[in-house]
Amino acid sequence: MPVPTVNPSRHRGSVRVRLTALYSVVFSVTGLLLLGLTNLLFRTRIGATTVTVVPKSELPTGGVSTLTPSQLAAVAERVRGDALEQLMLMSVLALVVMLLVSVALGWWIAGRILRPLHTITATAQRLSAANLHERIALEGPNDELKDLADTFDALMDRLHAAFEAQRRFVANASHELRTPLAVQRAAIQIRLGRAGPQDLPRVQEELLEANRRSERLIEGLLTLATSDRGLDRQEPVDVAQVAAEAVGQWQPAIREAGLRAALDLRPMPVTGDPVLLLQLVSNLVQNAVRHNVPGGTLELATSAGGGLLVRNTGSVVPRHEVQGLLEPFRRLSRQGEGVGLGLSIVRSIAQAHGGTVELAGLPGGGLEARVRLTATALAQPVPA
Repeated sequence: MPVPTVNPSRHRGSVRVRLTALYSVVFSVTGLLLLGLTNLLFRTRIGATTVTVVPKSELPTGGVSTLTPSQLAAVAERVRGDALEQLMLMSVLALVVMLLVSVALGWWIAGRILRPLHTITATAQRLSAANLHERIALEGPNDELKDLADTFDALMDRLHAAFEAQRRFVANASHELRTPLAVQRAAIQIRLGRAGPQDLPRVQEELLEANRRSERLIEGLLTLATSDRGLDRQEPVDVAQVAAEAVGQWQPAIREAGLRAALDLRPMPVTGDPVLLLQLVSNLVQNAVRHNVPGGTLELATSAGGGLLVRNTGSVVPRHEVQGLLEPFRRLSRQGEGVGLGLSIVRSIAQAHGGTVELAGLPGGGLEARVRLTATALAQPVPA
């Protein structure tokens, strides 16, 4: 679908014209007020004075002595009227000249002010999925326009990261989906065609395992998409109760692996989706069980202040790979049943609840995961 473009000739200069007109109107109004006030004060001052200077050209040939008081007053009045008229004329001319100057200065100042906006607009029109790395990088004083440009750059950083994550996700998902399909196709085309009666159970088990892997992957992708979409419902939930339920679901696997489970479940009330929160805790417990060592430990704690903590023994996790485990399809070993979506689903669900996930490798081996849900402070009391 083509991206609509803005016609520069249609809207260019409209804001600049309005700003220039605004400057000119303000200057005209203030100039007229100043002109009126000056003439009023000048007229009042001339009318109140008892001394009048009369040019010789206005006097008769006989001098002042030949004028009567009424004639002298008429001459003085005519002189004052001429002075006021000249003052008004010169003031109007000066105001017109300054108005033209204000229009020119207003046009120039508006252009200078709006120049960063033109830069922002040009960059926004030029951006697409192919060049999301470009930034405005506006230089200048820390004013509102620079804040706007920096906000736009920060938005583009987030969009660029989202696009890159989407590309990696699609590439990894297609690869993960292709692997079990290739196994099934090879088993059907090659091994099943050559298999004898004694080989059928083994081929059947391979097909079932590939089918189970595809099912787990599709379920993980659906859960990830659901959590990324946000919360459809919110209700009071106690994460401690959810954690107890999740441990109960994985109790057979914990006993089979010979793990020692240490639980410290204190009330942790939040407002959220109980189904997604159960998925979050279950994924953490599942990860702690699958990547543990025989006879190891699994610690799970909840509290309103400390959040949800899951710690397990296991192999040493390199420090530089810890945070990468939160990305989709990232796992330390290609062996096992997992498809690398468990921890990424945990992070997505936590973000949907306004929370964060922190991972840390333990010195003796194993992993520690802490989930903090900021919705805890806003939650209503959970009914017992």
